[in-house]
Amino acid sequence: MFLIVMGVSGSGKSTVGALLAQRLGCPFYDGDDWHPPENVAKMAAGLPLEDDDRRAWLAALAELIRHGLASGASGVVACSALKETYRAALRVDPAQVQFVYLRGDYATIQARMAGRKGHFMQPAMLQSQFDALEEPLDAWIVDVRLTPERIVDQILAQQTSLWGRLPKSYGL
Repeated sequence: MFLIVMGVSGSGKSTVGALLAQRLGCPFYDGDDWHPPENVAKMAAGLPLEDDDRRAWLAALAELIRHGLASGASGVVACSALKETYRAALRVDPAQVQFVYLRGDYATIQARMAGRKGHFMQPAMLQSQFDALEEPLDAWIVDVRLTPERIVDQILAQQTSLWGRLPKSYGL
């Protein structure tokens, strides 16, 4: 199974995703690491990505998930997955891919981004993320105002239907 932790920039995807993967004992993949250099340069310049910019990036992440599932592996991926078409590209097997949506309001996430250093995504671009966001109807939803530990606790506690689908190696 692959869990995709999604949300706008600054929602905590990487932090929560890494902690979730650690708790589950599976690999973590940060979607930002899969962006081609031209996407990173565009965002660093303060330009929002367009659908065409995301196509190769989403294909690479979908292939990562597809390959992992084919080899019997599980993992956690942090990826904005802002639009349903993006999520459809990543949902390579609906029975084995689940989205976790880190939902937060603009003011909360803007305050987080203002304190973040060294990230290529500029805080001024946050509005473009909210403009592009199509809130998912089929994701597990968690409030970003919780601490990362509480978010992971909530994901693990509230999603009891998940346990029957996890490999025994998770020790849950």
